[in-house]
Amino acid sequence: MTTTDLLLQQTINGLSLGAMYSLLALGFTLVYGILELINFAHFNVFMVGSFIGMWTLQLMGIDGQAVVMTGLPLIGVMLVALVVTMLLSGGLGVLIERLSLRALRDVKGPAAMITTIGVSYILFNIVLLAVGADSKNYPNPLPPIQFAIGGAVLRLREILIWVIAVLLMVGLHFFVQRSKMGRAMRATAQDPEAARMMGVEVDRVIIIAFFLGSALAGAGGLIFGLYYNFTSFIIGFTAGLRAFTAAVLGGIGNVPGAMLGGVIIGLIEAMGGQFIATAWTDVIIFSILVLVLVFRPSGLLGRVAPNKS
Repeated sequence: MTTTDLLLQQTINGLSLGAMYSLLALGFTLVYGILELINFAHFNVFMVGSFIGMWTLQLMGIDGQAVVMTGLPLIGVMLVALVVTMLLSGGLGVLIERLSLRALRDVKGPAAMITTIGVSYILFNIVLLAVGADSKNYPNPLPPIQFAIGGAVLRLREILIWVIAVLLMVGLHFFVQRSKMGRAMRATAQDPEAARMMGVEVDRVIIIAFFLGSALAGAGGLIFGLYYNFTSFIIGFTAGLRAFTAAVLGGIGNVPGAMLGGVIIGLIEAMGGQFIATAWTDVIIFSILVLVLVFRPSGLLGRVAPNKS
């Protein structure tokens, strides 16, 4: 395989990873944009979402790479798995906000952020105790169809991942920019008190933000399982940190920035693993995080937000 073919292959791989990181980064950016809160529980909502997707596929009779019981066509299987995963992951996000964060909303300082770390460890250990420490093979009904592009290979699973991610990201962008609730979310992000005085139900906006962010994390978890063909209780930490880096790189609180940051981080991971060394990939990614925070804390597409206090 020539250098050009390797570059093309890693671009394909990087875009697939970037799609997953973008969906996960959007959850960080939605919650931060409204509450100025880094939700570290988001790491393991992603992990739980991957298990929800796995169990949903298994309940439809999918074992390994074969469809055993379900009479649904492939598109129906994937749609059911995606919808169930997003709904249950979104519900988990709402539950976290209701039980753990609502009482701390008006508390100054890092109490809410520290609470999300505690919630993340609760989810981590619940899944560890429930399913065990070994990795689980992910049921995958996708046929091994692939297309040759020069010396590179584009598989059906990559195409499906791109389609799912693009549809979700474009849908979210239009929701935020064009819908009544999206306008309410943008108003709340800019000035929650002024939004409340104008009749915006801020509590409802916050719940919607947690639901959407967690639903997208669940979709990212499903994509992880389909892409790597396994899941584990440990996957949330590394993927979550990279998605957080993507959100910061693009401009945390900025929806297009989260998308861009996720694609950049995915490409860096793929290219770094191929052309430098896999062991250096994390060094490169988290060095970018440090440099962005030092020299451009607002990110590539972000802007300095006014102080809401």
